[in-house]
Amino acid sequence: MGSPVIAAGRRHSLGLRADGTVVAAGTGTSGECRVEHWAHVVAVAAGNVHTASNTGRSHSVGLRVGGTVMATGWNGDGQCDVGSWRDVTLVAAGWRRTLGLVGDGTVLAAGRLREGACNVSQWREVVALACGDWHSVGLRADGTTVAVGIDRRGQCAVDTWRDVAAVAAGYLHTVGLTNDGRVVAVGDRSTGACDVSAWRDVVAVAAGSYHTVGVTAAGRVVAVGGNDSGQCDVADWREIVAVAPDPSTLSDFARTEQLSPPEATSTVKALSPAGTRSGRPGSYRTVVASFAAPAMWARIFA
Repeated sequence: MGSPVIAAGRRHSLGLRADGTVVAAGTGTSGECRVEHWAHVVAVAAGNVHTASNTGRSHSVGLRVGGTVMATGWNGDGQCDVGSWRDVTLVAAGWRRTLGLVGDGTVLAAGRLREGACNVSQWREVVALACGDWHSVGLRADGTTVAVGIDRRGQCAVDTWRDVAAVAAGYLHTVGLTNDGRVVAVGDRSTGACDVSAWRDVVAVAAGSYHTVGVTAAGRVVAVGGNDSGQCDVADWREIVAVAPDPSTLSDFARTEQLSPPEATSTVKALSPAGTRSGRPGSYRTVVASFAAPAMWARIFA
Protein backbone atom coordinates (compact mmCIF):
# COMPACT_ATOMS: atom_id res chain seq x y z
CA MET A 1 0.00 0.00 0.00
CA GLY A 2 2.99 2.29 0.15
CA SER A 3 4.19 4.45 2.99
CA PRO A 4 1.90 4.95 6.01
CA VAL A 5 0.09 8.29 6.15
CA ILE A 6 -1.48 7.59 9.55
CA ALA A 7 0.04 5.96 12.61
CA ALA A 8 -1.48 5.10 15.97
CA GLY A 9 0.02 4.35 19.33
CA ARG A 10 -2.08 3.56 22.36
CA ARG A 11 -2.33 7.18 23.52
CA HIS A 12 -1.36 9.30 20.53
CA SER A 13 -1.94 9.43 16.77
CA LEU A 14 -0.06 10.90 13.82
CA GLY A 15 -1.26 12.10 10.45
CA LEU A 16 0.83 12.98 7.40
CA ARG A 17 -0.45 15.91 5.36
CA ALA A 18 -0.12 16.12 1.59
CA ASP A 19 2.46 18.92 1.97
CA GLY A 20 4.82 16.72 4.01
CA THR A 21 4.05 18.20 7.42
CA VAL A 22 2.69 16.13 10.30
CA VAL A 23 -0.13 16.56 12.81
CA ALA A 24 -0.46 14.80 16.16
CA ALA A 25 -3.16 14.31 18.76
CA GLY A 26 -3.36 12.58 22.12
CA THR A 27 -1.16 12.32 25.16
CA GLY A 28 2.16 14.05 24.56
CA THR A 29 3.69 14.12 28.02
CA SER A 30 6.96 12.67 26.73
CA GLY A 31 7.13 14.86 23.66
CA GLU A 32 5.71 12.32 21.24
CA CYS A 33 3.33 14.94 19.80
CA ARG A 34 6.02 17.55 19.16
CA VAL A 35 5.89 17.26 15.38
CA GLU A 36 4.77 20.76 14.48
CA HIS A 37 8.14 21.62 12.92
CA TRP A 38 8.53 18.45 10.90
CA ALA A 39 8.67 18.95 7.14
CA HIS A 40 9.36 16.96 3.98
CA VAL A 41 8.01 13.82 5.66
CA VAL A 42 6.86 10.87 3.54
CA ALA A 43 5.93 8.31 6.22
CA VAL A 44 5.21 8.19 9.95
CA ALA A 45 5.27 5.57 12.72
CA ALA A 46 4.07 5.66 16.33
CA GLY A 47 5.57 3.68 19.17
CA ASN A 48 3.33 1.55 21.34
CA VAL A 49 2.82 1.79 25.10
CA HIS A 50 3.05 -1.32 27.23
CA THR A 51 0.32 -2.06 29.73
CA ALA A 52 2.32 -1.55 32.93
CA SER A 53 1.48 1.60 34.90
CA ASN A 54 5.03 2.94 34.73
CA THR A 55 5.35 2.71 30.94
CA GLY A 56 2.86 5.29 29.70
CA ARG A 57 5.40 7.03 27.50
CA SER A 58 5.90 6.65 23.76
CA HIS A 59 7.66 8.12 20.73
CA SER A 60 6.98 9.19 17.15
CA VAL A 61 9.07 8.61 14.03
CA GLY A 62 9.13 10.40 10.68
CA LEU A 63 10.80 9.37 7.45
CA ARG A 64 11.87 12.29 5.31
CA VAL A 65 12.43 12.75 1.61
CA GLY A 66 15.98 11.63 0.93
CA GLY A 67 15.88 8.73 3.40
CA THR A 68 16.77 10.46 6.66
CA VAL A 69 14.79 9.82 9.84
CA MET A 70 13.75 11.89 12.84
CA ALA A 71 12.07 10.96 16.09
CA THR A 72 10.60 12.67 19.13
CA GLY A 73 9.29 11.54 22.49
CA TRP A 74 10.45 9.07 25.08
CA ASN A 75 14.08 8.05 24.51
CA GLY A 76 14.84 6.00 27.60
CA ASP A 77 16.28 3.14 25.55
CA GLY A 78 17.68 5.17 22.67
CA GLN A 79 14.68 4.52 20.43
CA CYS A 80 14.87 8.10 19.14
CA ASP A 81 18.58 7.92 18.26
CA VAL A 82 17.98 7.71 14.52
CA GLY A 83 19.58 10.96 13.36
CA SER A 84 22.49 9.18 11.68
CA TRP A 85 20.33 6.84 9.60
CA ARG A 86 20.56 7.25 5.84
CA ASP A 87 18.94 5.78 2.72
CA VAL A 88 15.95 4.58 4.73
CA THR A 89 12.81 3.69 2.77
CA LEU A 90 10.41 2.62 5.53
CA VAL A 91 10.12 3.01 9.31
CA ALA A 92 8.32 1.02 12.00
CA ALA A 93 7.99 1.60 15.72
CA GLY A 94 7.18 -0.69 18.62
CA TRP A 95 7.48 -0.57 22.37
CA ARG A 96 10.81 1.17 23.15
CA ARG A 97 12.27 0.60 19.68
CA THR A 98 12.45 1.90 16.12
CA LEU A 99 13.22 -0.02 12.95
CA GLY A 100 14.33 1.37 9.61
CA LEU A 101 14.41 -0.43 6.28
CA VAL A 102 17.40 0.59 4.17
CA GLY A 103 17.30 0.75 0.40
CA ASP A 104 19.64 -2.22 0.08
CA GLY A 105 17.25 -4.50 1.99
CA THR A 106 19.04 -4.41 5.33
CA VAL A 107 17.39 -3.21 8.54
CA LEU A 108 18.48 -0.76 11.23
CA ALA A 109 17.27 -0.80 14.83
CA ALA A 110 17.44 1.56 17.79
CA GLY A 111 16.07 1.00 21.27
CA ARG A 112 15.62 -1.71 23.89
CA LEU A 113 17.86 -4.74 23.36
CA ARG A 114 16.81 -7.01 26.20
CA GLU A 115 14.09 -9.04 24.49
CA GLY A 116 15.97 -9.43 21.20
CA ALA A 117 13.47 -7.48 19.08
CA CYS A 118 16.30 -5.27 17.78
CA ASN A 119 18.42 -8.21 16.59
CA VAL A 120 17.88 -7.45 12.91
CA SER A 121 21.43 -6.76 11.74
CA GLN A 122 21.63 -10.06 9.86
CA TRP A 123 18.40 -9.55 7.91
CA ARG A 124 18.79 -9.22 4.14
CA GLU A 125 16.52 -8.58 1.14
CA VAL A 126 13.77 -7.20 3.39
CA VAL A 127 10.94 -5.19 1.81
CA ALA A 128 8.53 -4.60 4.72
CA LEU A 129 8.57 -4.41 8.53
CA ALA A 130 6.16 -4.74 11.45
CA CYS A 131 6.62 -4.23 15.18
CA GLY A 132 4.73 -5.99 17.94
CA ASP A 133 5.18 -5.17 21.58
CA TRP A 134 7.93 -7.72 22.11
CA HIS A 135 8.88 -8.87 18.62
CA SER A 136 9.82 -7.57 15.17
CA VAL A 137 8.83 -9.04 11.82
CA GLY A 138 10.40 -8.69 8.39
CA LEU A 139 9.07 -9.59 4.95
CA ARG A 140 11.65 -10.61 2.37
CA ALA A 141 11.52 -9.91 -1.36
CA ASP A 142 10.93 -13.60 -2.09
CA GLY A 143 7.77 -13.69 0.05
CA THR A 144 9.32 -15.40 3.05
CA THR A 145 9.29 -13.92 6.55
CA VAL A 146 11.58 -13.59 9.54
CA ALA A 147 10.93 -12.58 13.15
CA VAL A 148 12.98 -11.90 16.29
CA GLY A 149 12.17 -11.16 19.91
CA ILE A 150 10.09 -12.90 22.54
CA ASP A 151 8.46 -16.04 21.16
CA ARG A 152 6.66 -17.47 24.19
CA ARG A 153 3.32 -17.68 22.35
CA GLY A 154 4.85 -18.67 19.01
CA GLN A 155 4.50 -15.19 17.52
CA CYS A 156 7.90 -15.51 15.85
CA ALA A 157 7.16 -18.88 14.22
CA VAL A 158 6.93 -17.49 10.68
CA ASP A 159 9.85 -19.31 9.08
CA THR A 160 7.60 -21.62 7.06
CA TRP A 161 5.44 -18.88 5.54
CA ARG A 162 5.66 -18.49 1.78
CA ASP A 163 4.24 -16.17 -0.88
CA VAL A 164 3.57 -13.43 1.69
CA ALA A 165 2.77 -9.90 0.48
CA ALA A 166 2.34 -8.01 3.78
CA VAL A 167 2.86 -8.50 7.52
CA ALA A 168 1.40 -7.06 10.71
CA ALA A 169 2.24 -7.62 14.37
CA GLY A 170 0.15 -7.39 17.52
CA TYR A 171 0.97 -7.76 21.17
CA LEU A 172 1.44 -11.54 21.06
CA HIS A 173 0.58 -12.50 17.48
CA THR A 174 1.79 -12.04 13.90
CA VAL A 175 -0.31 -11.85 10.74
CA GLY A 176 0.68 -12.41 7.12
CA LEU A 177 -1.25 -11.59 3.95
CA THR A 178 -0.49 -13.88 1.02
CA ASN A 179 -0.52 -12.97 -2.64
CA ASP A 180 -3.68 -14.98 -3.25
CA GLY A 181 -5.66 -12.96 -0.69
CA ARG A 182 -5.54 -15.44 2.16
CA VAL A 183 -4.30 -14.64 5.66
CA VAL A 184 -2.09 -16.63 8.02
CA ALA A 185 -1.42 -15.98 11.70
CA VAL A 186 0.69 -17.35 14.55
CA GLY A 187 0.92 -16.56 18.24
CA ASP A 188 -1.50 -16.32 21.12
CA ARG A 189 -4.83 -17.89 20.17
CA SER A 190 -6.66 -17.25 23.41
CA THR A 191 -8.45 -14.12 22.13
CA GLY A 192 -9.21 -15.41 18.64
CA ALA A 193 -6.90 -12.92 16.92
CA CYS A 194 -5.35 -15.75 14.90
CA ASP A 195 -8.69 -17.10 13.61
CA VAL A 196 -8.16 -15.84 10.06
CA SER A 197 -7.89 -19.06 8.06
CA ALA A 198 -11.34 -18.58 6.48
CA TRP A 199 -10.63 -15.09 5.14
CA ARG A 200 -10.50 -14.70 1.35
CA ASP A 201 -9.88 -11.88 -1.15
CA VAL A 202 -8.10 -9.78 1.48
CA VAL A 203 -5.96 -6.87 0.26
CA ALA A 204 -4.73 -5.34 3.54
CA VAL A 205 -4.29 -6.44 7.16
CA ALA A 206 -3.61 -4.74 10.47
CA ALA A 207 -3.01 -6.14 13.93
CA GLY A 208 -4.21 -4.63 17.16
CA SER A 209 -2.90 -5.83 20.46
CA TYR A 210 -5.57 -8.52 20.78
CA HIS A 211 -7.44 -8.36 17.46
CA THR A 212 -6.82 -8.60 13.72
CA VAL A 213 -8.46 -6.56 10.98
CA GLY A 214 -8.58 -7.15 7.23
CA VAL A 215 -9.83 -5.20 4.22
CA THR A 216 -11.30 -7.18 1.31
CA ALA A 217 -11.08 -6.39 -2.38
CA ALA A 218 -14.73 -5.34 -2.21
CA GLY A 219 -13.94 -2.64 0.38
CA ARG A 220 -15.50 -4.48 3.30
CA VAL A 221 -13.80 -5.08 6.64
CA VAL A 222 -13.44 -8.27 8.65
CA ALA A 223 -12.13 -8.56 12.20
CA VAL A 224 -11.49 -11.27 14.79
CA GLY A 225 -10.17 -11.35 18.32
CA GLY A 226 -10.83 -9.35 21.46
CA ASN A 227 -13.97 -7.27 21.18
CA ASP A 228 -14.38 -5.95 24.71
CA SER A 229 -14.81 -2.39 23.44
CA GLY A 230 -16.47 -3.18 20.13
CA GLN A 231 -13.24 -2.94 18.15
CA CYS A 232 -14.30 -5.83 15.92
CA ASP A 233 -17.78 -4.47 15.11
CA VAL A 234 -16.89 -3.63 11.52
CA ALA A 235 -19.27 -5.83 9.52
CA ASP A 236 -21.30 -2.88 8.20
CA TRP A 237 -18.33 -0.82 6.96
CA ARG A 238 -18.14 -0.24 3.19
CA GLU A 239 -15.74 1.34 0.66
CA ILE A 240 -12.79 1.01 3.05
CA VAL A 241 -9.25 1.08 1.69
CA ALA A 242 -7.07 1.24 4.82
CA VAL A 243 -7.27 0.21 8.47
CA ALA A 244 -5.27 1.41 11.45
CA PRO A 245 -5.91 -0.34 14.78
CA ASP A 246 -5.16 0.99 18.26
CA PRO A 247 -5.42 4.77 17.96
CA SER A 248 -6.41 6.94 20.87
CA THR A 249 -7.56 10.17 19.29
CA LEU A 250 -7.09 9.88 15.54
CA SER A 251 -10.74 10.69 14.93
CA ASP A 252 -10.32 14.03 16.70
CA PHE A 253 -8.19 15.49 13.93
CA ALA A 254 -8.61 13.27 10.87
CA ARG A 255 -11.96 14.77 9.94
CA THR A 256 -10.41 18.21 9.51
CA GLU A 257 -6.87 17.45 8.39
CA GLN A 258 -5.96 16.35 4.89
CA LEU A 259 -4.34 12.95 5.42
CA SER A 260 -4.36 11.77 1.83
CA PRO A 261 -3.68 12.93 -1.73
CA PRO A 262 -5.59 16.10 -2.68
CA GLU A 263 -8.01 14.29 -4.97
CA ALA A 264 -9.16 11.91 -2.22
CA THR A 265 -11.71 12.47 0.48
CA SER A 266 -10.59 11.80 4.06
CA THR A 267 -13.09 10.34 6.49
CA VAL A 268 -12.75 8.32 9.65
CA LYS A 269 -14.93 5.78 11.42
CA ALA A 270 -14.27 5.07 15.08
CA LEU A 271 -15.94 2.33 17.09
CA SER A 272 -15.62 3.63 20.63
CA PRO A 273 -16.08 7.05 22.24
CA ALA A 274 -12.91 9.07 22.67
CA GLY A 275 -11.33 8.49 26.04
CA THR A 276 -12.54 4.93 26.62
CA ARG A 277 -9.92 2.39 27.62
CA SER A 278 -9.88 -1.39 27.87
CA GLY A 279 -6.91 -1.67 30.21
CA ARG A 280 -5.00 -3.52 27.53
CA PRO A 281 -2.28 -1.98 25.36
CA GLY A 282 -3.94 -0.33 22.42
CA SER A 283 -6.85 -2.74 22.11
CA TYR A 284 -9.73 -0.38 22.66
CA ARG A 285 -10.45 1.04 19.23
CA THR A 286 -10.22 0.35 15.54
CA VAL A 287 -10.09 3.34 13.20
CA VAL A 288 -10.55 3.18 9.47
CA ALA A 289 -9.49 5.92 7.10
CA SER A 290 -11.46 5.87 3.88
CA PHE A 291 -9.10 7.82 1.67
CA ALA A 292 -10.56 7.38 -1.77
CA ALA A 293 -13.43 6.29 -3.93
CA PRO A 294 -13.39 2.69 -5.26
CA ALA A 295 -12.03 3.89 -8.60
CA MET A 296 -8.77 4.77 -6.86
CA TRP A 297 -8.27 1.39 -5.19
CA ALA A 298 -6.15 0.05 -8.01
CA ARG A 299 -3.69 2.91 -7.55
CA ILE A 300 -3.65 2.63 -3.77
CA PHE A 301 -3.01 -1.10 -3.66
CA ALA A 302 -0.63 -1.20 -6.61
